[in-house]
Amino acid sequence: MTPSTPEPPTLPNTVSTREGAAGGTGSLTCVDVHKSYRLAGREVPALRGVDLTLPGPGFFAIMGQSGSGKSTLLHLLAALDRPDRGEIHLAGRAIHSLSEREATLFRRREIGIVFQGFNLIPTLTALENVELPGMLGGDEPRALRGRAEALLARLGISERGGHRPDALSGGEQQRVAIARALLFSPPVLFADEPTGNLDSANAERLWTLLGELARERSMLVVMVTHEPAAAVHCERVIVLHDGRVTAEIGTEGLDAAGVASVYQRSVRAS
Repeated sequence: MTPSTPEPPTLPNTVSTREGAAGGTGSLTCVDVHKSYRLAGREVPALRGVDLTLPGPGFFAIMGQSGSGKSTLLHLLAALDRPDRGEIHLAGRAIHSLSEREATLFRRREIGIVFQGFNLIPTLTALENVELPGMLGGDEPRALRGRAEALLARLGISERGGHRPDALSGGEQQRVAIARALLFSPPVLFADEPTGNLDSANAERLWTLLGELARERSMLVVMVTHEPAAAVHCERVIVLHDGRVTAEIGTEGLDAAGVASVYQRSVRAS
């Protein structure tokens, strides 16, 4: 009888006690969120009154075509920018009213962010890249090393910890970036088109992994995407069109083609 492949170790869920007064662990609420930019001397609206509620942990997608406002919305949700007006409550905090310093501290410990471009430091090993936020924050080195090694093991790349980014595949680099984002066990993980630089096989593995992390760690994972093949892995798809939420798609029973069809109908109807 052929021995079965062991399941990857699960990580302790360290976020279950992070409850906030305005929502709870991993909850997200947007109320009438507006954001505009000035371009060539004129004001260009990016978000035109976004209302959105994600009540708790799970894997969700914000889906929209280029120019829909999805990247702008992600930057506001991740406290990288502030809305012109409206409210954003995330993990129990009113992040729309945070000062710049408060927003920096909030991002450091309460939010993980994964970008399409990996953003790894080329002179550091994979393990050192994961440790870097904790090193900058003055964490105890031995405990930090243990957390980083556990994360790389969970993501299936512990044997690559001593390699620098240029010796890693695109899929491995993105897993290192995810491990780094999870270093402080944040209740919320944002992913901005995380598979844009990956081939289809690695993209599929990554979408599956994000869903597993949401379940294992009781996290809110929010992925920005324009791909139905990505969105179908999520529990619910928030459709953004011309700066507004125009529909929500439940993915149960749908394949990628089904998500694409419902998405197109919702855009035409808006």
